[in-house]
Amino acid sequence: MTIGQRAHLQKTLHMRFGDAERIAEAAPQSSVAALTGLADHRVIRRYDSRPVDLYLVRLLCAIALSAPTKSDLQQRDIVIVSEPTRRRRLVELSGGDQWMYDAPVFLVVCGNNRRQRQLHDWRGRRFANDHLDAFFNACVDAAIVLAWLVAAAEAVGLGCCPISQIRNHPFAVSELLALPDYVVPVAGLLAGWPADAGALSPRLPLAATVHDETFDDARARELVDAYDTRRRAIQPYLRPRLVEQFGATPDYGWSEDKARQYSIPQRTEFGRFVREKGFKLD
Repeated sequence: MTIGQRAHLQKTLHMRFGDAERIAEAAPQSSVAALTGLADHRVIRRYDSRPVDLYLVRLLCAIALSAPTKSDLQQRDIVIVSEPTRRRRLVELSGGDQWMYDAPVFLVVCGNNRRQRQLHDWRGRRFANDHLDAFFNACVDAAIVLAWLVAAAEAVGLGCCPISQIRNHPFAVSELLALPDYVVPVAGLLAGWPADAGALSPRLPLAATVHDETFDDARARELVDAYDTRRRAIQPYLRPRLVEQFGATPDYGWSEDKARQYSIPQRTEFGRFVREKGFKLD
């Protein structure tokens, strides 16, 4: 490990957050390369034509399923979608962008509370926690696996992009993947060999998202405004969202984009889907 490697980590963190001064100095020498790889994560939406070996995909699944899981309950599964007709339909349900069709790997990470309930049936024990936490635990387990899938894919040189759009049409996705009661799709993951390096997306400053002792957002507006300005300089939005409704503004930034994004209803049937899968959300 050289001084240059640590400097690269610091530069990457500063580009990401803007206020990550000198924290790379805390990295143990043996971990600088690994931490830089994580800090330099980029979403990849363009893939070359090389296939990804199925054994490699299964290896990545095994690595991801080695992740922490609440109380060793292991309430998360991965569906590998390879059959062309099913895969094409899943892409259609997820937005249908061309780059999605081009990705050689499509995985769906599911929260699975079904297996826990089966254990109770098999062992003759009452399932005494039929409330919101059962759903929440399974989804958190699935989210952790998704993060580890991304890290594992990038460790072998693949690029990837999580896909929340599979929840746009949960009933159709569930039918397509034959998901039983108490199993819900949490996110998809597209992966392949990158056709470009992608872009490093600036994040909110650490001052806005890392709290000492107690939560404090007294400076939230100030920090978000500063982030908007920094992000416009580094990674401006190419097209404003919902121009027909809200018009175009010269200072269009992250906060305006996110406010516009959630100003229209989305996934309004997901709660009904979860309940029809058997979950009680009390």
